[in-house]
Amino acid sequence: MKIDLTDTTSSKINAALMDARRASGSTAAGMVLTLVIVTDEGSAYDALKAANDASREHPSRTLAVIKRAGRSPRARAETRLDAEILVGTDAGSGETVVLRMHGELAAHAQSVVLPLLLPDAPVVVWWPDNAPLNPAQDPLGALAQRRITDAVTAESPVGQLAQRAAGYTPGDTDLAWTRITGWRSMLAAALDQRDVTITGAVVEGESYNPSVELLGLWLHNRLRVPVERVVTGGPGITAVRLRTEDGDITLDRPDGLLGTLCMPGAPDRMVALKRRDTAELIAEELRRLDPDDIYATAVRTPVDRLRERIAGVGHAGPGGTVEAEAPAAAEPEEPKVVEAAAAAPARVTAKLPAKAAAKKAPAAKKAAPRKRSGQ
Repeated sequence: MKIDLTDTTSSKINAALMDARRASGSTAAGMVLTLVIVTDEGSAYDALKAANDASREHPSRTLAVIKRAGRSPRARAETRLDAEILVGTDAGSGETVVLRMHGELAAHAQSVVLPLLLPDAPVVVWWPDNAPLNPAQDPLGALAQRRITDAVTAESPVGQLAQRAAGYTPGDTDLAWTRITGWRSMLAAALDQRDVTITGAVVEGESYNPSVELLGLWLHNRLRVPVERVVTGGPGITAVRLRTEDGDITLDRPDGLLGTLCMPGAPDRMVALKRRDTAELIAEELRRLDPDDIYATAVRTPVDRLRERIAGVGHAGPGGTVEAEAPAAAEPEEPKVVEAAAAAPARVTAKLPAKAAAKKAPAAKKAAPRKRSGQ
């Protein structure tokens, strides 16, 4: 069932929801939480589809907040609330209300959302993109027990992690962290099978991928060993190698579908490690509504640095100096990597191509002697 309301109010929306519930033959709500999605028109369809799929596991009232402040003075002066109500098969296993706020009302979205929250039920706010700098201080985020962001949609995904660490409040989480749940589970299970001493770790994956960064931070925090970050072509995370005296424990997933677990003295095993869609990630986050302390520890881990290198080219030596093994064409986007890495919670030493390094070397010698920082 679909109901369209133009120039309406929160009380009228509540009344329409009740009428729609009666018409469908269900007088009880039967929902466990309220999911508030803060998005725009371009991302609304995908976000609502993911929320509807997740509602089959977590029946919920989904409120999609779409702000249309307007650019012209006339558009900003037109304050109006339009609503689209979906109940039944159109809304998964819950109810969906799409709220389009025009004019100055867009700056006071919390006043519209508050009366529509389910009574005595948890509230989760999800920003599919364009998340605020501090979600807990956002007017909508302040209404929620859990706040979900996604660093991968930011202009500087790795740099976004630094902002998440600086503004962390219990209840915050990020889908970049949720994406590595399978990797963390597999690695923990592998280490439970035998008593070994880990001397180092290598995480391989795409550049600018915050999940690769978080996995490296988690390994460094839990194992207390140096972690090297290898840049590959992806997709996503491609491999993790744990160094031991008997050989490497390797979890390799080159195609984003199926992984291979290799352990010294044991046959290789194929493991399910498929890249999950957004609906599965949201469903996982809705399973727990208490603060994620492991995520908080990982994103705020005071790591001196994660050594970074490009697979097959070279790696960063002590102090971040580049030891190139093969020439490579200069890439115009590399300076952005350096800036993003410097802002990250763990200092990532960016790898410059050989030509770029050669050009910068004379200038560096004239400016100051090279300094080497300890690991």
